[in-house]
Amino acid sequence: MTELITDAGDDLALSTSDASLARSVARSREILAQIKKDPSGFRVMTGDRPTGNLHIGHLLGSLRNRLEVQQLGVETYILIADYQVITDRDGVGPIRERVFSMVADYLALGLDPEKTTIYTHSSVPGLNQLMLPFLSLVTDAELRRNPTVKAESDATEGRPMSGLLLTYPVHQAADILFCKANLVPVGKDQLPHLEQARVIARRFDERYGRADASKPVFPAPDALLSEGAVSILGMDGTKMSKSRGNVIELGMTADETAKIIKKAVTDSDRHITYDPATRPEVSNLIMIASLFSTKDPYEIAAELGDAGGGGLKALVTEAVNEGLAGHRARRAELLADPGELQRILAEGNARANAVADATLAEVRTAMKMAY
Repeated sequence: MTELITDAGDDLALSTSDASLARSVARSREILAQIKKDPSGFRVMTGDRPTGNLHIGHLLGSLRNRLEVQQLGVETYILIADYQVITDRDGVGPIRERVFSMVADYLALGLDPEKTTIYTHSSVPGLNQLMLPFLSLVTDAELRRNPTVKAESDATEGRPMSGLLLTYPVHQAADILFCKANLVPVGKDQLPHLEQARVIARRFDERYGRADASKPVFPAPDALLSEGAVSILGMDGTKMSKSRGNVIELGMTADETAKIIKKAVTDSDRHITYDPATRPEVSNLIMIASLFSTKDPYEIAAELGDAGGGGLKALVTEAVNEGLAGHRARRAELLADPGELQRILAEGNARANAVADATLAEVRTAMKMAY
């Protein structure tokens, strides 16, 4: 299987060059072709942190792709990473409400809990126990060099880094490897995390051995770089983020959505054009309307003409509210039956635990700790 990122010796080599990314995209296309022929050889793992409610950035950037993967027949594991909430926070906030909000959004989207396993970190002890042997396979220097660890640490503005944040890449490796996922949908900025999982899988085999002499305990997971995923800006023209309050949540009402879009940043030119390079805020709104209406962004801009920012915002509001109407109706029905959401999550947790326990048994055998 082609390496997505060069792994040189015992050092974690992380390449984000254009050539490396091109190879990753090519490999992803190859994998998608294989999936369409026979999805049975693949297991996908992905997930979200319940630090807030899911928003249209999630829907357009990853959720729709998860549904597509399910429809292609690929076994999928979706983690609600509740333990990762406390990597950089002093408390968990309204975590129960957010967890069940996520489950409702997944189901409203069309994810089938019979085909897609939905579970939480805190409910799968075997997954988290893998952190101990995995931590023996990485160095402090490697963790501190990880781009996401460095970025998260810088964002704390001098706050001491928690041990959980420092070991965040190892926890993500456990997330991926506990279920022996061999395919992880990621953006290019997440490739270092995936490479850390690949390195840990290899080092475990080299250092501790195998439960079955014919194959390693852990497969080396591949990246699935989706060319269809779209990154959109928040309503203030900056990166869409729950913490910035610039998002349109999937569960918002039509009126709440209209109020947020009304405050969206545009520019002073009344003539609407789609030009992401010179008019990023206006083009972002056009792209949102395009993604919810399936119209070409240039066509939308031409139709708006001299309608100005007001006309653009009205069109975006209509497209988003119409596009989310069915999702919101299904979501409301699901949230009205918390017992059913609890049942679905409990079944997903039980399934994930069975997989984690089986993997842990293999790990103990390979480490000669099966007493």
